[in-house]
Amino acid sequence: MRKFWKKSIKRTAGILLAGALTVSILSGCGYNSQPFISTEAETSSAQSTEEETPEEEILSHGGPITVTDQIGREVTLDAPAEKLVSSYYISTALLIALGCEDNLVGIEMKGDTRELYRLAAPKLLELPAVGSGKGINVEETAALEPDVVIIPKRLEESVESFEALGIPVIVVNPETQEEFETCIDLLARITGTEETGEELLTYYHEKMEFARELTRGADKPRVYLSSGSDYLSACTSSMYQNDLIAMAGGRNVSEELTDGYWTAVSAEQLAAWNPEYIFGVSYAEYGLESFTDNEAFTQVEAVKNGKVFTFPSKIEAWDYPAPSSVLGVLWLTSTLHPDLYPAEEYKKEATEFYRRFFDIQVSDEALGL
Repeated sequence: MRKFWKKSIKRTAGILLAGALTVSILSGCGYNSQPFISTEAETSSAQSTEEETPEEEILSHGGPITVTDQIGREVTLDAPAEKLVSSYYISTALLIALGCEDNLVGIEMKGDTRELYRLAAPKLLELPAVGSGKGINVEETAALEPDVVIIPKRLEESVESFEALGIPVIVVNPETQEEFETCIDLLARITGTEETGEELLTYYHEKMEFARELTRGADKPRVYLSSGSDYLSACTSSMYQNDLIAMAGGRNVSEELTDGYWTAVSAEQLAAWNPEYIFGVSYAEYGLESFTDNEAFTQVEAVKNGKVFTFPSKIEAWDYPAPSSVLGVLWLTSTLHPDLYPAEEYKKEATEFYRRFFDIQVSDEALGL
């Protein structure tokens, strides 16, 4: 059974958006803007007394909600959303963690490849797949009559198409740790699951602070983390992965790269950085032999000392800004500082995390350990 707070403030009488949706096929993809969130929920009460309505009661009865999404757009919903379409894996995974999987009526493509969905929310695999990183089918999405559509920033050009049909759309952009936390708060507010969102954020803050304090006085080993598409593609300081390495008590050798996200580097540059640890990701299109069997890296400390690893897990990628990304912080802390944080302690934490937030039991194998 999911933890007591799962949907503990779920609405008992949500007000569905009204109006006929005109169907037309429109799609697009775009970029850029500055993330910021400022939300406000307005409710009315029929009480004649002067007593203030408890927050939980207000949330359960629904009411207008105004939020600012992560490209600065102000969006108002008539009530906490009861029917959701998420065209982005990160927002879909967050909605499961918030206990909203039963409210999803459409998700992103390739959902059947997500082990997390299979384990924690198998019904999602039966839902219509309406979007991807390259675009979203506006016609098919509109036919689902959602209260709100959630899309990543790179699809922001489709906002106008949904607005023309009277469908509220929220744009998310969880690229850094700060933006990821903002995304959690934003989705919790539009679904009326603030209590759940706050518990998830509290857990994050506690574990990240634990990792920071644990490694505060320790040496910070040099770390190289490559992308999924190319072993010579490094994360910049503008990415969540850079924050992850820092939180785990490491130093990202490619933090000097500041523009954009994954950036191509040369073998010579990587060798010059001389990382003490090298990590390929679990979704990589290459093998670790790209590092270990490469003559250009024979003198790199990570290769010489056998410290070339795959970043877990089999359930989902922990180097992504997803609900389980906090496990990536803890795993990396244990890997970089095993004397400070033994693997057995970490495994217990990871098992408890999935039980607590996703109501599933996981094995070491599933964790990729």
